[in-house]
Amino acid sequence: MGQYLLAIDQGTTSSRAIVFDRHGRHCGVGQQEFTQHYPKDGWVEHDPEEIWQTTLESCRAAIADAGLQASEIAGIGITNQRETTLVWDRSSGEAIYPAIVWQDRRTADWIARLKSQGLEKMASRRSGLLLDPYFSASKLAWILDNVPGARRRAEAGELAFGTVDSFLLWRLTGGKVHATDASNAARTLLFNIHEQRWDEELLEMFDIPASLLPDVKDCADDFGHSDEALLGVRLPICSMIGDQQAATVGQACFEPGMVKSTYGTGCFVVLNTGKRALKSKHRLLTTVAYRLNGEVCYALEGSIFVAGAAVQWLRDGLKLIGSAAETQAMAESVDSANGVFMVPAFTGLGAPYWDPEARGAILGLTRDTGIAHIARATLESVCYQTRDLLEAMAGDGANIQNLRVDGGMSVNDWLMQRLSDTLGCHCQRPQVTETTALGAAYLAGLQLGLFDSLEDIAALWQEECSFSPKMGDIDRERRYHGWKRAVARVRSDA
Repeated sequence: MGQYLLAIDQGTTSSRAIVFDRHGRHCGVGQQEFTQHYPKDGWVEHDPEEIWQTTLESCRAAIADAGLQASEIAGIGITNQRETTLVWDRSSGEAIYPAIVWQDRRTADWIARLKSQGLEKMASRRSGLLLDPYFSASKLAWILDNVPGARRRAEAGELAFGTVDSFLLWRLTGGKVHATDASNAARTLLFNIHEQRWDEELLEMFDIPASLLPDVKDCADDFGHSDEALLGVRLPICSMIGDQQAATVGQACFEPGMVKSTYGTGCFVVLNTGKRALKSKHRLLTTVAYRLNGEVCYALEGSIFVAGAAVQWLRDGLKLIGSAAETQAMAESVDSANGVFMVPAFTGLGAPYWDPEARGAILGLTRDTGIAHIARATLESVCYQTRDLLEAMAGDGANIQNLRVDGGMSVNDWLMQRLSDTLGCHCQRPQVTETTALGAAYLAGLQLGLFDSLEDIAALWQEECSFSPKMGDIDRERRYHGWKRAVARVRSDA
């Protein structure tokens, strides 16, 4: 058996594949960005074929970059953007509609009607989630109701639903396997996280035929084999897990109370709560961290819809910067944001506000405001949003003194120091910041027997750099109060 693991990390703005060795060391990478489609206000779509092609090409590129033959790969792990919804034809494998992305808010009015009927309490009790267009269920229902013939075909068993992991698995196995894992199922608003099954009442509420749904497996499990024609050899697919749960594994947050924060397109803070599915009093999500050998580890999660995406907007939308990397030097070039606050509510506000109708704003502009101030305020918005989440977790009883950070934005030293200052807690950055892909690889290795236990995986985690608060308490609270005032200005009920 080979000693290398291929991790597929299919994200919101790019598809990436990374080859790791059995010690968690990065050996080769392939990555391709793909197009974001915004057909209407609040709508976000991806082309399923572009997702598939960029993923496949990234896999081939990663193996080549590692200087390996595909036969040296022991197995494949898959991690993915969650909640993004696809429906495809079981015969052809072709999607019947573009992928509706997790950021998409087109079903906000429908969700509001369900809330007005008093259904959120039941839905939350069963799924651990809130009624929000963020999750897959309303997106799936929209496709069935708006694509001609879709509902009839679904009821006839001709169509399949899946989040991106399921779609990739279907394509990788040549249509032989229709499955997901417990972590992705837990993000659909159709899955009972306590009983670990698709929930009949939730399916009825959203009018979803059960025939559409994939089988639900452990995060480390037998997911079939890749078609030989794709990579030149049949490879076992040994893990699937949602991206934020994968980062939790990659950060070795295996003990209750451990917490990680991932900075990519959005920002996601996950707190391990062990065997207890803790219900938040502050509108955080109760979710599945991972399921292994049928045993569930639960988590509390706070979701921020826009983090790195705000920097992309500065680059691609406003064209104020040429690259994301420029923002660190720009932020350092000024003493402060000069009273400017950027609230990146482009697709509404996530936790703890859950306001799909909120919209973004840059506040506090004066004639003295320059591009550097706006860039700094954009980076600081990531810190303030993270504090919103940690404040909510503290309200639910968490005592967070240490935060493990990862994702593309975590390599920005200035931002990580500002994060530590804003939170008033210690932040640790690991040697491998691509923890999402690493988590998928670790779970594949666990399934293959390359690792004996989670303890073996935890022993591989190493700190690259740490950041401790340097800002005084008065300054910290003054700045955060300014942020809260800015958020209040953009709320839909303001």
